[in-house]
Amino acid sequence: MQFGICNLSILPLRLEPSDTSELVSQVLYGDLFKVLEQRKQWSKIRLAYDKYEGWIDNKQYLEITEASYQILNLEALKLSSDLVEFVQDENQLLNTIVLGSTLNGLSLLNHTYEGVYVDKQNPKSEIISTAFKYLNSPYLWGGKTPFGIDCSGFTQMVYKLNGYKLLRDASQQASQGEALSFIEESEPGDLAFFDNNEGVITHVGIIMKDNYIIHAHGKVRIDRLDHSGIYNSDKRMHTHKLRVIKKII
Repeated sequence: MQFGICNLSILPLRLEPSDTSELVSQVLYGDLFKVLEQRKQWSKIRLAYDKYEGWIDNKQYLEITEASYQILNLEALKLSSDLVEFVQDENQLLNTIVLGSTLNGLSLLNHTYEGVYVDKQNPKSEIISTAFKYLNSPYLWGGKTPFGIDCSGFTQMVYKLNGYKLLRDASQQASQGEALSFIEESEPGDLAFFDNNEGVITHVGIIMKDNYIIHAHGKVRIDRLDHSGIYNSDKRMHTHKLRVIKKII
């Protein structure tokens, strides 16, 4: 089995080995992964952080040894905490990285970084302030950055930046934590999950105080939350049907 690290800003993780295939997630700078299958132009990978799988272009990552993978994967994460920062390579060239990029592999990549970072677990009270860094980010299916993000990518990255691990998809995240019976039992930073007409969980957002929620729908936005679901004041209607409230932290 081969192992790799993302040495570019953002890689598309695709459903199938094709440039036109659906974007299912993104691989950010410093992310580690195992190579499950390799073809001439594409590799199927499994991300170390959340075990998510998909295909990436063979030209867009650096192969590393299993020993390096194992060492880095055991370290506490060090994550960039500004919207945009830079790493400098051995030729003094600057490479852009985005909020939530992993910095543990800097020495392996022969890169230097002088920006701010987070490397510890924060109290739950920090969740909302981190979420605000993504406010107004456009919705992008499969996205995980301030330049395009989906609902579960948003919650995963906000929690990750505070030292807590969430799975990638909303339906997977709904399997984590402790279910609450009422909105009134929730605290800012808890997660609210929403289902479709078939009962499948398709949406997630972060609960704020005073019955508000921040979530990715068109963009990362703040709406009202009640026992029926999310009320969108722009549309003057409920857009999502509440399924369950979860306390993760």
